[in-house]
Amino acid sequence: MPQTLDRFRSSTLGWLRGTLAGWGTILLVPIGLIGWLMTATWYPLLAVAAALVIVAVKWLGNLATTYEVTEDRLILHKGILNKSIDEIELYRIKDIRIDFSLINQWAGIGTITLLSSDETTGAQPFVIRDIENARERREKLRDLVNAARRVRGVREFDMVQEATMPQ
Repeated sequence: MPQTLDRFRSSTLGWLRGTLAGWGTILLVPIGLIGWLMTATWYPLLAVAAALVIVAVKWLGNLATTYEVTEDRLILHKGILNKSIDEIELYRIKDIRIDFSLINQWAGIGTITLLSSDETTGAQPFVIRDIENARERREKLRDLVNAARRVRGVREFDMVQEATMPQ
């Protein structure tokens, strides 16, 4: 069995401090508490409860998927009660992109997007959101993809269709 080089999940705390949706969720707490203190009714506490539900749902969603990187595969462990394991062969990854907004940069998180010919991704990009140390993980993954290609003797060819001249 290949040795695990990295194992990670999307970060709920990173999502809270690194996205506008996370900031909005955090703001629900003081809004609800201030409303409760000012009105002396329990209705404003619904905002606090909503924030807690949003964080719990996000946390469970992040808990349900773990990413594991070995020398030749990216392994996805999904599920809490019903579990599944899927793999992306690293030599099949064609492109690795990282995206992060200004807020993401402050929070130290990013979104890694993989383009692959693997059956797991189909023709769609595979997106891993709210990842801590995303730049370092992307670089390590890129190095591993290149090494996996060398080991298998795989090369990437871009097929460009030349424009035909009208006659």
